[in-house]
Amino acid sequence: MRLKNKQKISTKSKCFLIVIVVMLYNCSSSEIQTVTTLNQLVWSDDFDNGSVPNPTFWGYENGDGTSQGIPGWGNNELQYYTDRLENVKVEGGMLEITAIKEAYMGANYTSGRILTKGLFQNKYGRYEARIKLPLGQGIWPAFWLLGDNGSGAGWPQIGEIDIMEYRGQEPTVVHGSVHGPGYSAGEAITKSYRLTNDRFDSNFHVFGIEWGPKYINFYVDDVLYNQITPANVTGNWVFDSNEFYIILNMAVGGSFAGNPTSETVFPQKMYVDYVRVFQ
Repeated sequence: MRLKNKQKISTKSKCFLIVIVVMLYNCSSSEIQTVTTLNQLVWSDDFDNGSVPNPTFWGYENGDGTSQGIPGWGNNELQYYTDRLENVKVEGGMLEITAIKEAYMGANYTSGRILTKGLFQNKYGRYEARIKLPLGQGIWPAFWLLGDNGSGAGWPQIGEIDIMEYRGQEPTVVHGSVHGPGYSAGEAITKSYRLTNDRFDSNFHVFGIEWGPKYINFYVDDVLYNQITPANVTGNWVFDSNEFYIILNMAVGGSFAGNPTSETVFPQKMYVDYVRVFQ
């Protein structure tokens, strides 16, 4: 089910499960895809109330990564994440994450990173968010899932599903990836999706996955552009054991997007209309 704008859904609605086998036009003719349509809403945030993200849904991950033992968040990023309204706020029915060029706590940029860790964690389902992305060299927003590390396992053994990653200097391209043991960082299993006659910084688009046993499907709006299965990864498949939590953030600089230049305009904003999870 595809939902436009802020159409309300009852959490008591019935669940209809439809499994369809289709071909992806942008994959090889032999690549068979399993599509599962999930219509039972189990968690959502439409960002309709208050001036900050709902604390029963979201927490903050602040700092430059140093206190977590991963300076630059492991990617040579330049920002310091804060919970200030300047960087993370809810206004006009939207979540706004703002990257600012400013001297703060030893960094030259600030931004925001919110997550559902310990508040909402789940395995399988359809995860989607309607987002309008920023623009500019070195701007790196993302909508992603990270495996719970309650067992003591570290990254990438816990697994990571990047529903949407984006380089601000490429306003028509987004990327969907998975990270796990043997296929992480620059070796992640990934595929890109390119818009035609539109840009991700000009309009809102829905980014989603449908995730079930032994597969993860990646969508932009109504387009299924990739499926990743255990046969596609170069190590252990770690997406059928852990629960995962949701992260929304906007990094500045780093190994994926490169650093800002003198032509990068600040502030930059990532607008999130809603996040929804179906089972």
